[in-house]
Amino acid sequence: MGKTSVTLGLASAAQASGFRVLVIDLDPHGDASTGLGVSSQQGRDIASLLLEPRETGIDDELVASSWVSLGSLGNASSTGLDAGVWVIRGSARSTALESLDSQVTLPLLSNLLGGVSDSFDLILIDCPPTLGRLTEMAWAASDRVISVAEPSLFSVAGSERTLRAIARFEANTEYAVNSASIVVNKVRDSDPEHDYRTEEMRTLFGDLVASTTLPDAPILQRIQGAAYPVHYWPEAEAQPLASAFTHLLQGLFPQQA
Repeated sequence: MGKTSVTLGLASAAQASGFRVLVIDLDPHGDASTGLGVSSQQGRDIASLLLEPRETGIDDELVASSWVSLGSLGNASSTGLDAGVWVIRGSARSTALESLDSQVTLPLLSNLLGGVSDSFDLILIDCPPTLGRLTEMAWAASDRVISVAEPSLFSVAGSERTLRAIARFEANTEYAVNSASIVVNKVRDSDPEHDYRTEEMRTLFGDLVASTTLPDAPILQRIQGAAYPVHYWPEAEAQPLASAFTHLLQGLFPQQA
């Protein structure tokens, strides 16, 4: 439904705003890593860092995305460190975590990030498409959960399932999800079905639905295929999409923006 595209779009907006960003690629497919120009030969993957932690921490394991060389379009990072996007890359090895007991897995990512959280303005976690152990691990480490939905009947039902899963997670564990949002993605202008489904989600889920929707922009495939941030793409056709991601970032994370 575009979860990786939204992660990359928010990361692009954050870098363009002068933020220092860390992207954790928890999806075994590793698409976010690819979109950030990080190869399978760079750094240790997220599964290795979680299953084989080292006493030295993870500062030396972070990989600069290819976007960093483009620089920041905004102010310097408030952390005092370079702005840009860094990555902990994904790999198929992370599927091994799905079979482990939740008491073992849930604290792993939170513990891993404890040593670096102050070094970043924003940490984004790209989760798998399934609501399994990896996703719950991300919820346990997060201040906000974002569910991405397209304006369709099936996505409305999917958003309901995600919210119910979060409620069960909170009821059955010691962790709490402080905030949740639904982002409506791939919206076509003047499409009656898209207008209807977007309004249906606002009626059903109220303020959980982000006020900014993301347009259906075919150019995004070319941008991501080039492992490039949308805010730096030279064609004017990308500007409405870039603006939408900037507004979304400001609405979801006003304390950073």
